[in-house]
Amino acid sequence: MNEWEWNLLEDKTARVDQVAIDGIAVKVGDRVRLRPKEGGDILDIALRGQIAIVESMEEDYEGAQHVCVVVEDDPGRDLGMMRKPGHRFFFTPAEIEPLPQDPNAPEEDPATAKVVKPTILVAGIGNIFLGDDAFGVEVVRRLMNRNLPSEARVVDFGIRGLDLAYALQDNYETTILIDAFPHGQTPGTVSVVEPDQEEISAAPTALVEAHSMHPLNVLRMASAMNGSLNRVLLVGCEPESLGGDEGFMGLSKPVEAAVEEAVNATEALIKGLVGGEAV
Repeated sequence: MNEWEWNLLEDKTARVDQVAIDGIAVKVGDRVRLRPKEGGDILDIALRGQIAIVESMEEDYEGAQHVCVVVEDDPGRDLGMMRKPGHRFFFTPAEIEPLPQDPNAPEEDPATAKVVKPTILVAGIGNIFLGDDAFGVEVVRRLMNRNLPSEARVVDFGIRGLDLAYALQDNYETTILIDAFPHGQTPGTVSVVEPDQEEISAAPTALVEAHSMHPLNVLRMASAMNGSLNRVLLVGCEPESLGGDEGFMGLSKPVEAAVEEAVNATEALIKGLVGGEAV
């Protein structure tokens, strides 16, 4: 549903105080996870798994309920709360997953209530046009369909190095990068490593471009912007091919076979970190 259709709908709808989802009463200001139905457009794919705040709820003249949300980490979230186009998105209750709310949030002003901030950033990295470089993108796509703890924020950064550098300013306790990781192993080998903090803190050797991604340079830039980073882990996979000079889309067979292993390994890392286990 686009903004114009929503405006027409608003003229014919009644605002409701809450919507029942899986037996849970969801209200304006509540924190939810977006689960768009399969077969949606590219925007649905981008928003799948994102955490959002309910801005309003309506019931149309046929009795169907509609939920309007703003994405929690959208820099234009305030514009969404002001009902500006491009920063508010519309879903059915079936596409919304209720999440635990912050018990300290002020109940008298739900539209501006504070929410629990994720402590783990899971960042998918890669270029889908360079063969196995798309490994991280595919892993986070599947992670977004897993029932992960609310402490984890899963984002497909692709080749948007600057976006990741700025996201790292949010002081996550742990950042898990997922990327192709050439280091002389058999193609499809999944490894979990912890980069050396001294190497990360070294002076950047190159500027981070808006539409490219070199993970170490991104980490160095983020460190230079806001001091030393907290813990960083890398879930990497040895690639078979990174596309050559002309590039191509699609993972090689050994890397494709390794995706589910990496998904499971990342999910185990997240649950271990949330549970306070040694990881």
